[in-house]
Amino acid sequence: MVTLKFDVETLETDVLIIGGGTAGCFSGLTLRENSNLKVLITDKANIKRSGCLAAGVNAINAYIGKDETPESFVAYVKKDAEGIIREDLVYSIAKGLNKVTKHLEDLGLPILKDENGQYVQRGKRSIKINGENIKPLLAAAVTDQDNITVLNNVNIVDYLLKEGAVIGAIGFSLKENKIYEIYAKKTICATGGASGLYKPNNPIFSRHKMWYSPFNTGAGYAMGIRAGAEMTSFEMRFIALRCKDTIAPTGTIAQGVKTVQINSKGEEYVERYGKPTTHMRLYATVMENLKGNGPCFLKTEGISEEQQQELFKAYLNMAPAQTLKWLEGNTGPSHENVEIEGTEPYIVGGHTASGYWIDGDRKTTLKNLYAVGDVAGGSPKKYVSGCLVEGEIAAKSIIKTIENVEMIKLDHQEISAKIQHISCFFNHPPSQHSIEEIEVAMQKIMDEYAGGISKAYMYSKAKLEVAAKGIEELFHIVDRLKANSLHDLLAIFEIIDRLYVCKVLIKHLEARKETRWRCYQENTDFPQKDDKNWMKYINSVYEDGNVKILFRQLVGGDKSYEHTN
Repeated sequence: MVTLKFDVETLETDVLIIGGGTAGCFSGLTLRENSNLKVLITDKANIKRSGCLAAGVNAINAYIGKDETPESFVAYVKKDAEGIIREDLVYSIAKGLNKVTKHLEDLGLPILKDENGQYVQRGKRSIKINGENIKPLLAAAVTDQDNITVLNNVNIVDYLLKEGAVIGAIGFSLKENKIYEIYAKKTICATGGASGLYKPNNPIFSRHKMWYSPFNTGAGYAMGIRAGAEMTSFEMRFIALRCKDTIAPTGTIAQGVKTVQINSKGEEYVERYGKPTTHMRLYATVMENLKGNGPCFLKTEGISEEQQQELFKAYLNMAPAQTLKWLEGNTGPSHENVEIEGTEPYIVGGHTASGYWIDGDRKTTLKNLYAVGDVAGGSPKKYVSGCLVEGEIAAKSIIKTIENVEMIKLDHQEISAKIQHISCFFNHPPSQHSIEEIEVAMQKIMDEYAGGISKAYMYSKAKLEVAAKGIEELFHIVDRLKANSLHDLLAIFEIIDRLYVCKVLIKHLEARKETRWRCYQENTDFPQKDDKNWMKYINSVYEDGNVKILFRQLVGGDKSYEHTN
């Protein structure tokens, strides 16, 4: 039997940032540039190539371009999200988009410019960049700062709580037998959204070839759920429309060379189903396939050689599999149209509105805890630059409010229980089930009964009840899993976190008794949008093992929602 003894190291800092991705790095950078606070950033991987920007990106997709304003940006996001957004949050992001983009350029990010020195726009709210090294640039800016300590290869398991306040977090190293007990006056959650909940496009050996980072497992959501934080809009899932098999972005083609979507008959089809919003482009594609008019494509055949070469380069920046697919087939987008399909669903607050319920400063309903980036709810379409803005907003709020916050610690008995929770998996006898089997079972349940790819993203109350029961059974099994290595231990906690997200997601899907976002939330019991009864937020709090659903009224215009923390 493999057992493992951990050393325990206690750390103290003014500000703890959990997650060294886009928002986390920029939070740390802002704190250091505007204060002398001591900052500690933890990352499950290495911040140089972690998070959603690990492989790079070829555009800044949230930017106030020519003839656009923050107000027009809010209007665009509201329209695309069928009215369910926190206008106060989206507006605060919109006001900062161009400023943080300039900050990225000052850090060394190459941004394409025209002959007049203006940024080259890809669309009304998008500019072109050479972003293959965007994450190393952010990471270098952080690690070069005094008073910022980075703990790479450390998986944070849970918040440390005292009387309803977050006082730090606990986690373990993936490189050595060490548990970190971290205390902080203020904590920022920047861990990213949740992938891997559903059976993916490419199962079996390619199951982690997906649109969203496969290493973002919903850990930040799950920690907040277990701690009793109020969460919002999980039912507003995100499903990306992607190039088939490679799961490469379609916007690079659709906006870069202004293509349209066509079916196998060469017909443009999107507007048959409604206005071409993000989710309706996906829905139209799904419906064309169900009607037998697929496969569907982006119409690229006949584009110029120059445009083709631009696409080759663009995909090498962020999705090289697409360029390699063309080259291996001795073809390219000018010779054949690009087939498209939807991905499995994700929970991600950078594209939709899922995440923590926060106030204008990005404070959560847990005292001294902030949420930024993909874990912050209420503000869809924030993308890279929006995540940077949220990191800046949270950091500046902390600087203003941290002075009178005391460092609080758990007593020996309380922290010993946390340490035992982490190490107990090494003491279990061999399990009848492998960690991989639990992951596959979870994805199968969610796919078949909670609106996955195989069901054209549709679900019903009866199916959700089956999903909820199946997920609950997996909770009992996962508690008995056996870890033989630190990698096993990480995988077990990732499954646990995903299961918590699934549990909350199922309740949110059931609670919204309408279909507001086609495919994202396709409720066959209530197939129509119902503005009269459902122009509201679906929120939840986890209490005593149950998901309690809350309904919050829309916050629009110049009004804002604030809570007591």
